[in-house]
Amino acid sequence: MKVPNFETLELAFDDQVATVSLNRPDKANSMSATLWSELQACFEWLDEEPRVRVVILAGNGNHFCAGLDLAMFGGLHGASSEPSRRAEHLRRTILRLQGNLSALEKCRKPVLAAIHKTCIGGGVDLVCCADMRYATEDAYFSIREIDLGMTADVGTLQRLPKLIPDGVARELAYTGRNMDAEEARELGFVNRVYEDRETLMREVMAIAQGIATKSPLAVRGTKEMLLYARDHSVPESLNYMATWNSGMLSEADLQAGLAAQLEKRQASFED
Repeated sequence: MKVPNFETLELAFDDQVATVSLNRPDKANSMSATLWSELQACFEWLDEEPRVRVVILAGNGNHFCAGLDLAMFGGLHGASSEPSRRAEHLRRTILRLQGNLSALEKCRKPVLAAIHKTCIGGGVDLVCCADMRYATEDAYFSIREIDLGMTADVGTLQRLPKLIPDGVARELAYTGRNMDAEEARELGFVNRVYEDRETLMREVMAIAQGIATKSPLAVRGTKEMLLYARDHSVPESLNYMATWNSGMLSEADLQAGLAAQLEKRQASFED
């Protein structure tokens, strides 16, 4: 496995589980232009690497993510002085940043976000793209863009209302207040809350390793169906499900799974 090198991300592997850590600890893992682009490159590589079955997203240092690096605001409108061209440049920039984060959602492997301490602004956009979220007791979340005089524009407003009650999502977006880990758990935004980062990483790794024992094809199909069902009607989703399994249901995996159940052992599946 030829592993790519990144300036702002750290990649580690534990058998079939990859851990991607935001690696700007001296900047509280604020999201620089390089980090945005490297996130997409990294998750596209993980999507294609057959030996990786599950991904954990974490942050090095004392904070998970302090949001957008404010230095990025300087070049958002481009070099032109003409208003329409400046507006088009900004629109294309926003679309590119949206695509950088959507790479997590498009990655066929489940992405488990392990969040400690700070998760604000772009950090919330980022973890909304994950399949599941887990947090430490001291973690907190804030849609901080409203305090900067802007509308959050790279995914939180589109994804968060489908993860927590709509009214709560609106309150967080309008006020910019902090949502602590316990409230996030009660609302279902995070699955579990752990005492500290060490416990968080250990327990999330155990969950990831459990998922990694399942049929990769079945797991990828499950993620595909869940995302499709989120954005389509029940009849449309059922129809897609039937079409998917008519072509993607693996006889080899099904036989391996049935035999393992009967023999009370762990099944083994091809990558």
